[in-house]
Amino acid sequence: MALSVLGSVAHAGDRLLGTWGVSQVEGAGGGGLAPWATITGTGSSNQIGGSAYVTRMKTQGDYELRIVGAAVGVHDRVELGMARWSFRLADVVPGRSLEMNVASVKVRLAGDAVYDQDTWMPQISVGAQYKSAQDRDLVKALGASATSDIDVYATATKLWLGAAAGRNLIASGAVRLTRANQFGLIGFGGQGGEKHRLQLEGSLGLMLRDDLVLGAEYRMKPNNLAYNQGTAFLKEDDAWDVFVAWFPGRLGSLTLAWVNLGNIAGKDKQAGWYLSGQLSF
Repeated sequence: MALSVLGSVAHAGDRLLGTWGVSQVEGAGGGGLAPWATITGTGSSNQIGGSAYVTRMKTQGDYELRIVGAAVGVHDRVELGMARWSFRLADVVPGRSLEMNVASVKVRLAGDAVYDQDTWMPQISVGAQYKSAQDRDLVKALGASATSDIDVYATATKLWLGAAAGRNLIASGAVRLTRANQFGLIGFGGQGGEKHRLQLEGSLGLMLRDDLVLGAEYRMKPNNLAYNQGTAFLKEDDAWDVFVAWFPGRLGSLTLAWVNLGNIAGKDKQAGWYLSGQLSF
């Protein structure tokens, strides 16, 4: 949800303020909903950096999502991350939460999102996220075929200096191969779809100043569980958000967003405020 921030003065090889992004919900560096091609942490090409984050969201239907995670960036080339999800099910299943663990890896293949200003080519990375839903009985009861699986994705990120009335503009787009239900919280696959499908996701942000970014994101999701009238309540919608991200310094960031997750287990238009804090090194 937060997008890259470019400092007013930098030297080649340095990581500019905020160009590592914030922590994506599955633990990758980038936006909140969509991963970027950039590598997390403040470390440059000969350093090791990293990040740790806490995220909380509560929807209008009283669902509550909490995520904690951390990631390490090695030489601005490889990123290793992990995240733990807890999703309270409100009155749908009173007193119950869905839990999920995520382990991820991302590798930068080519380009530099910030310094390659003399070419159209973006920074390009590929990644994988292994997800494991912890409540096997509930996940199976809701129709999922598996409780663990791997998402793979490719992402491209580009920063344009002074492109919008003198302000910097950044865009990131990704293609994801997945069969996750509600990001993986309700397992993977189902009678509505067993195969992995290509889904699109992306971020767009405008720097209002060096430490403040305003933007939006969109993420497609497959719809594997709603295959007849009896399972229509499990219909899954795409997710989107509008966010503001503040980078007070190199050691951290705060992201505030309005997120719409669509239908969740029979409750339509589930939206709410999302707050995420990140520490970086």
